[in-house]
Amino acid sequence: MSHTADDRARLGLRESATFDRSTIAAIHRAAETGIYDIRGWGAKRRLPHFDDLLFLGASMSRYPLEGYRERCDTDVVLGDGCAKFPLHLDIPTTIAGMSFGALSGPAKEALGRGASEVGTSTTTGDGGMTPEERTQSKSLVYQYLPSRYGMNPDDLRKADAIEVVLGQGAKPGGGGMLLGQKISPRVAAMRTLPEGIDQRSACRHPDWTGPDDLTIKINELREITDWEKPIYVKVGATRVYYDVKLAVHAGADVIVVDGMQGGTAATQDVFIEHVGIPTLAAVPQAVQALQELGVHRKVQLIVSGGIRTGADVAKALALGADAVAIGTAALIALGDNHPRYAADYEKLGSAAGFFDDFQDGTDPAGISTQDPELASRFDPVEGGRRLANYLRVLTMEAQTIARACGKSHVCHLEPEDLVAVTIEAAAMARVPLAGTEWIPGQ
Repeated sequence: MSHTADDRARLGLRESATFDRSTIAAIHRAAETGIYDIRGWGAKRRLPHFDDLLFLGASMSRYPLEGYRERCDTDVVLGDGCAKFPLHLDIPTTIAGMSFGALSGPAKEALGRGASEVGTSTTTGDGGMTPEERTQSKSLVYQYLPSRYGMNPDDLRKADAIEVVLGQGAKPGGGGMLLGQKISPRVAAMRTLPEGIDQRSACRHPDWTGPDDLTIKINELREITDWEKPIYVKVGATRVYYDVKLAVHAGADVIVVDGMQGGTAATQDVFIEHVGIPTLAAVPQAVQALQELGVHRKVQLIVSGGIRTGADVAKALALGADAVAIGTAALIALGDNHPRYAADYEKLGSAAGFFDDFQDGTDPAGISTQDPELASRFDPVEGGRRLANYLRVLTMEAQTIARACGKSHVCHLEPEDLVAVTIEAAAMARVPLAGTEWIPGQ
């Protein structure tokens, strides 16, 4: 017998905080299927994030910059330590690695178009480099992953930088997944896989037995590319302080730290929600490690995982990052989860904004799919235009905040410009609780 809300109130029924209805439903599903839940996108739980920080705008003790007369620059150079050709980007927001396989070919093309229009870089993701992405990306970072899918020296030389991936924010310590529905003939050929069979990537590099092997790998990549390309090292946010120090000692030009709010094409739900640490907690640990080694700003730091607005960009930079990377937000900018597809989402048992079911390759927007009919719905030129508009807005918002704090460059923002509105955020970000000088733990 089911009860209405009024019935439950009259009977004094109260839902368990530990075994709420969603938990009970998850237990029922596991008991009925014997299979763990797999989904994409990223953590849905509420975590301390950049929203819990505020900027201290200038007034009397600090002088703001006049937006119509005084410049606020946004350019950034990545990888100028050892590489002959570092990346010179016009804005401090880059596009994170998302594979062809997880995304359609037109979607990868659109990412390249949009990023190039505003002078920033894109990243290949697992599965190799596609011609559409290379031709449309002015600056393309090639991800070198444990799977080695699609990897070959020729593509390494075609890239503008190389990113050695040791972990991802949504699943640090775990390998990637690509369900069989997305292993199309073209994806299978690029990855040397059978068509239509679920693919699980390795969780660590096959020639990796410890941090010393990273030094060997970076030197190999430098030799293959004649020391031309910056070498990034990407880690999922867990033991960030130690991971960053080891990556620097191994010779990385750029460190990428991906917090647990970062998305993923597909992995276990239990991974997404219960492994890793929030982006907000990861940034100060990375900066501390770089500062103690005397290489902060010499070895650049890129932060990813839940970046959505220009305020998020500005806050990450203020905490010590040199740039940020966006993934989920970029896909939404392209047109994913748009209300115009509401009827299609309803047929999937989902709705716009809930980010479910796209690991199955049924995305009605044609972005995270390999279905030719669905992919044909997506216009890469229009998608690129939308992404470029979004990146421009992020940049203008970050500039607006930087000017308000009296900064002539967005990278001049600093922790002194921030306060926190919760004790948790103050402790994680290592900035004072608003209205006090108290930083919890210090």
